[in-house]
Amino acid sequence: MSEQIDRLLSIMARLRDPERGCEWDTAQNFSTIAPYTIEEAYEVADAIERSDMDDLRGELGDLLFQVVFHARMAEEAGNFDFTDVAKDISDKMEARHPHIFGDEGGVMEESRWEDIKAAERKSSGATGALDGVAKALPALLRAQKLQKRAARHGFDWPDTEGPRAKVIEEIEELRDATREKIEEEAGDFLFAAVNLVRAYGVDAEGALRAANAKFERRFREMEALAGGDFAERDLAAQEELWQEVKRREKAAS
Repeated sequence: MSEQIDRLLSIMARLRDPERGCEWDTAQNFSTIAPYTIEEAYEVADAIERSDMDDLRGELGDLLFQVVFHARMAEEAGNFDFTDVAKDISDKMEARHPHIFGDEGGVMEESRWEDIKAAERKSSGATGALDGVAKALPALLRAQKLQKRAARHGFDWPDTEGPRAKVIEEIEELRDATREKIEEEAGDFLFAAVNLVRAYGVDAEGALRAANAKFERRFREMEALAGGDFAERDLAAQEELWQEVKRREKAAS
């Protein structure tokens, strides 16, 4: 394995060589590469969702290359290198699992896990409960993380009734919003919806991903039932197809 890692690092160094490297690779910086890093992470998730192990192997390689790319640029700037990256994550994992690598033993409870991460953030200079929640996260995922952080400091409803009432309130405010305020109220509604889902112990990102997949599957089945003229049918006829697809799903289950 070490041989292949060394080979990959050498390839990256050659691609970034100012005189003999690739014009595209040498022109990149952290900001221009970051979108590709995010894209590769999503492609890894997509391969997992499709249970395509061959594709997953390739996508993990693409994601690893992104890590190597960033580490190489940092090395050129005199900041750190790939070895430092590997050392830091190894140190972090050992510190976060004292029951495995230390003398604590037992089972890692979620509260203990969060306490360890909170201590890491504090040692890195964090002063507020919400420090360290990455701004580049997808909005739905970031909303959930912000809410969980706030809840750890007591800012949370004790049951589902509070967040449920808040969702209803936000729906009404969205309905009554002026044109200038509608985007803000839409955001408040979505944030409240995430909070309600979280109160039920459901991962909002995973739930919406599943809902997207279900809608896509049903819509494609509607198109197949329509036989090529789906768009030409009125809404009532399309709704009939939707209900037929649901009936078929129910019968099949």
